[in-house]
Amino acid sequence: MLTLEKLVSADILGVFVGYVTVVWHAHYTPFAAESIPEIADFNVLPEWRKRGFGTALMDEAERLIAQRSPVAGIGVGMTADYGAAQRLYVKRGYVPDGRGLTYDGKVLAHGESALNDDSLVLYFMKNIVSR
Repeated sequence: MLTLEKLVSADILGVFVGYVTVVWHAHYTPFAAESIPEIADFNVLPEWRKRGFGTALMDEAERLIAQRSPVAGIGVGMTADYGAAQRLYVKRGYVPDGRGLTYDGKVLAHGESALNDDSLVLYFMKNIVSR
């Protein structure tokens, strides 16, 4: 039986610095329909950023996913608070899934309005297993 989530955390000398969660059965419907695991709740505490911990956490999440799926999915908020994550995901090879923006997990239709808060998300995918 697969677990619903796998939490990966990082610490240095016993000090907690960040975490990431792998959701094996994604909450985002298009990922769930295609059995694409989702990387979620990725965070490195501000005082520990830009030291490689985020990269190490993402490497481990992708390594875990690659054992079960050739593709990883991830969502990122659209506010400036998520700017560093937006850049990191693109640099790591993640590309938009092509469905556009979502709000509370629902794909927004052309012309539909939404509040720009933590629920406004763009989803990305990455092939993590070479064939």
